[in-house]
Amino acid sequence: MSLIKLENLCVDYGPISAVKTLNAEIMNGSITCILGANGAGKSSTLGCLAGLVPVSSGRIIYDGQDVTSHQAHQMVSAGVTLAPEGRRLFPGLTVYENLRLGAYTGHAREGFQEQLEAVFGYFPRLRERRDQLAGSLSGGEQQMCAIGRALMSRPRVLLLDEPSLGLAPKIIVEVAKIIRSINKTGITVLIVEQNAKLALQLSSYGYVLETGSLALEGPCKDLLHDDHIRQAYLGGTAA
Repeated sequence: MSLIKLENLCVDYGPISAVKTLNAEIMNGSITCILGANGAGKSSTLGCLAGLVPVSSGRIIYDGQDVTSHQAHQMVSAGVTLAPEGRRLFPGLTVYENLRLGAYTGHAREGFQEQLEAVFGYFPRLRERRDQLAGSLSGGEQQMCAIGRALMSRPRVLLLDEPSLGLAPKIIVEVAKIIRSINKTGITVLIVEQNAKLALQLSSYGYVLETGSLALEGPCKDLLHDDHIRQAYLGGTAA
């Protein structure tokens, strides 16, 4: 069942078209990825879904409702949360304080302790570093904290913008396993990634953007063996 539909979505920054008439569907309970080079429109698409980037034209349908004009706080309340590129933690606050900030809606505050334990279950290192300043964490630990903070709002949909960026290969594998575990609880996951191999191995369906337009889409098992994908994103070899 489709949970999110993008209908002829367009995003413009002045005279520049970042996303051009994009049509896409995110299935409930799935892991879906959006691939593309820098400037392809991936993060702009995610920003629209998070209520952070205004839609120039087209519609966003979420759970049967038109949410095109929703702002960020309305999307979080509706169950859509973003873990942004670059983590965007508050470096002078502790891990615990950063996580607590993720639970600012009434729904999240009511189940705060239970959700905190769930996050610590996914990320045991965050429990160990609960009272440590977020700015002193390693890159991998900061990414875990950013995903954990997003989970504190108890979302139905988790948006991940470049979750592997700047991480060591060993940590990428660890984060990938955690994303799968999160999805198995019923949370729908949408990943924007330049690491195409990682995204395609994690996801069931993928969309490829090139200069703001949809260039290709399909089941990830097929995209992994598509000649264009292999040459452009996988170094010419199948995964």
